[in-house]
This record gives sequence, C-alpha cells and structure tokens, in this order.
Amino acid sequence: MMRAIDIIYAKGHPNILATHKTTFEITKEKYLTKKGDCIIGVNANKSTLDLDPLLKKLIKTQNSKITLILESGNIIEEVHGMGDPRLTLDNPTSIVIRKSNYISDRTLMINADKAAINIRRDLIEHLRKPNTVLKITIIAEVIP
Repeated sequence: MMRAIDIIYAKGHPNILATHKTTFEITKEKYLTKKGDCIIGVNANKSTLDLDPLLKKLIKTQNSKITLILESGNIIEEVHGMGDPRLTLDNPTSIVIRKSNYISDRTLMINADKAAINIRRDLIEHLRKPNTVLKITIIAEVIP
C-alpha cells in the first residue's frame, strides 16, 4: 500500500453555517459571508495547489481512498471519499470535498460520505468562535 499525508490549518469564523447538502469547503480567503454555506474554515494555509506532491499523485490515482480528519478543540470528525485521475488539484484559493463526482480545480475528493450539513454540529458551533483553529489531516491511500 502507498500512503501520503498532508496537514492544513484553517480558522473558524462567526458566519460559518455549514448547511450545504453536497459539499464542504476550506478556503484561504479571510472573510466569509453567510452565502458561503459550504465553508467550514477560512484563512487556510494551503489550497489544492499547495498540497504535498506525493499526496496529489496518490489522490489522482484510480481507486485511491481519501480520509480527512477534522480536529478542533477536543472534537474530531472523519470524512471518507475517493480520489480520481481527472482531478487537477491546482486551485490557488480553495479545497472542496464533494458527495457527488463533480470535478473542478477546487475538488480534493469525490463521493465523500459527508457534506457540510453532515458534520458534527458541536464542531461547527466550535468553529463559529473567531480564531478557533481547525486542523485538517488529509490521508491518501492506494492499494496496488
């Protein structure tokens, strides 16, 4: 099995709603309006463009399995999905996790088992506090 890991840090924001039914997003943008109902973290230190090259290679491998571990305070949430060879992983601003198989330059993972609405509400409440830190661990695995 081949495996790669990368870690992203983002901040919480009072306008985090996390009510989107098919996606969630982490962005390098510092500000968030209530229209951004898929966003769970702002002011991130990485976008898809900035991810570790080996991680990106594995994410773009057929049948790769992706795990995201979201941690803030003492709250941990796991999200599972798939990579895809069609992913470009070259957006300079955002990372989007999708329940669907839609591909864009912002897409990190498709066929995810959770969207913003499915993330633990205690984690979302915690992320509404300004300057809360969200640690996002991305693990890509490929079984030959």
